[in-house]
Amino acid sequence: MRGSGTGDLSVGSACITALLLIALSGPALALSELKPVQPPTTDVEQGPSLPPLDGPMVGPDGGLPVPNPIIRDTLDTQIEDANPGAAILEDDVPVEIITDLTQLPEPAQRMRELILEAATTGDPEKLRALLGTGPNTTQLAFSQIDSDAVEYLRSISGDGEGLEILAILIDLLNTGFVRVDAGEANETYVWPYFTALPLDGLSAPQKVELLRLVTAGDVEDMKAFGAYNFYRVGISPDGEWRFFMAGD
Repeated sequence: MRGSGTGDLSVGSACITALLLIALSGPALALSELKPVQPPTTDVEQGPSLPPLDGPMVGPDGGLPVPNPIIRDTLDTQIEDANPGAAILEDDVPVEIITDLTQLPEPAQRMRELILEAATTGDPEKLRALLGTGPNTTQLAFSQIDSDAVEYLRSISGDGEGLEILAILIDLLNTGFVRVDAGEANETYVWPYFTALPLDGLSAPQKVELLRLVTAGDVEDMKAFGAYNFYRVGISPDGEWRFFMAGD
């Protein structure tokens, strides 16, 4: 009986062991069949992807980015520091206001002196030899004039004798001037320098200088017009008196 009982126990133990092995092997097979864990979804909205650092940089209109205004101001300051006589136009083009007559070529200096000498005599006829003839005649109006040049100057002078025109010439040629079309065939030295500047940006001393030429009412009319439109004088580097006229 003992021998038979022992055998039954052994068989029972073997059965229990087998059941335990099966139980243990079951979860291992089940784990191998599990799918990877998915990340939880969120409600945060993702923004647009940033362009690569080496990609093209463009502005809102497809062009180049707009420069930083601080940088623009710095550049303007550098230009003014380098040349105190330079003014900045609306399109950021520097204009040099010249007051040193030695910067004029000698022929241009001589023509300026001759005009001043003739004007101070009080006789408009003294201008005739300087006005030129033919294709080199000084331009006195935007349209062609049919009368004699000196007679035309008398006719547009407020006093009727040409004295006012002579006074205007003297005043103009004693202001600062600018060089236009530098290095080109039409290069010209132009008086006064107001022809090249926006009137809204004039300094107080420049306004005083302008008011020596015209009245305050004239200045307001010019601002409404959009530019200086009083008389101006133009002399070429080789001393040709190219124009003396009003308008713009």
